[in-house]
Amino acid sequence: MFLIVIYVIFKYVGIQFFSMPIYTKAGDKGQTSLFGGKRVSKADATIAAVGEIDEFNGCLGLIIAKFENLPRFDKLTEFFPALQNDLFAIGAVLTGGKSKLDYLDARVSEMEVKIDEMEKQLPPLSNFILPGGSEIAACVHVGRSVCRRTERGIVALAEKQTIDPSIIKYFNRLSDLLFMTARLVNDRAGIKEKIWKES
Repeated sequence: MFLIVIYVIFKYVGIQFFSMPIYTKAGDKGQTSLFGGKRVSKADATIAAVGEIDEFNGCLGLIIAKFENLPRFDKLTEFFPALQNDLFAIGAVLTGGKSKLDYLDARVSEMEVKIDEMEKQLPPLSNFILPGGSEIAACVHVGRSVCRRTERGIVALAEKQTIDPSIIKYFNRLSDLLFMTARLVNDRAGIKEKIWKES
């Protein structure tokens, strides 16, 4: 699976292959390659971060699929596929590729606009809410929590090497966007949010 992720990242930055191998056995001893050919453990912080990005991208794909037959939510999720492309670009950069991420700050601003728009449509939040509600909202909450874990993996990597600070900001804001998306989905479905109650 990781080979497929690396292959797609290579394609993203313009490295061409004649065909995509499904397996090469090169990683059978627990190592893989970064850009430039450097071999590292699959437990390396870079590989862990990229793996978490891949998992989160899968969550976004599931969220998109869940919304596919619900046109009333088109405006809500119309730019989610662009986020999936962002994730590949970020993964490419973290593994040593030369993709440019100078647009990430603009993407963060775009997310903030959407968050503010959703907030205006929802009742004020004064308590913690339990993740859940409709099936789609619950799915979005899972994506939000995976996004948070991905952010933690990237922060761990940032403690070992220098990375573009806009990457951390991007994931922080994206988890906020998903939280608001889940809230709005439940609101439009007429499902009342469940408040966390202390025991």
